[in-house]
Amino acid sequence: MNLITLTDPRSPVSEAYRTLRTNLSFYSVDDPIHSLVVTSPATDEDKSVTVANLAVTMAQSGRRTVLVDCDLRRPSLHSFFDLPAEPGLTNYVLGELDELPLQETGVDNLWLLASGPTPPNPADMLGSKKLDQIITDLEGRADMVLFDAPPALAVTDAAVLGAKVDGVLLVISAGHTRRDHAERAKELLEKARVRIVGVALTNAARDGLAGGYYG
Repeated sequence: MNLITLTDPRSPVSEAYRTLRTNLSFYSVDDPIHSLVVTSPATDEDKSVTVANLAVTMAQSGRRTVLVDCDLRRPSLHSFFDLPAEPGLTNYVLGELDELPLQETGVDNLWLLASGPTPPNPADMLGSKKLDQIITDLEGRADMVLFDAPPALAVTDAAVLGAKVDGVLLVISAGHTRRDHAERAKELLEKARVRIVGVALTNAARDGLAGGYYG
């Protein structure tokens, strides 16, 4: 399904992503979300597809949006936009570039910071002070910064990154995500003191599509 918000913007799924966008926009008037990590409990739960489509809908609403591929072990966001994976985030963190290698996606108001080469220590890189500086830089450039992170139960990356941003969105796949996995992921993120802003349900029946449940 990939970027259905571009290929079929009038579809119920696309409308569900717009509903998710709206819910996030009004999550907290006093403390709005400008940076968000999207993760899932385990693998193959549509988190990358979800964050990419959410980014498109954010950009379509006129908000300057940056999409960052922080799934440094299995990066995929570049493929959605037919862009190269390198240079990217890891190149900049390692000091190989003087400027963040943001790429235009072909969608107005949307830029991609690809992953770059796979590092030997992804969690350490995501926990570095250099990444703090990158997040601050991106928040100054954009209205919304969205980060794709690895599954919460697989590695610590999502929790490490989630503690640095305004919130975390957990993606649950209907008929695929195990209940105990979802509960464990929530517990792990809460222990890391991240702000879980809600849950996005994917792969559901027509009346419960992505964004149909949130909160």
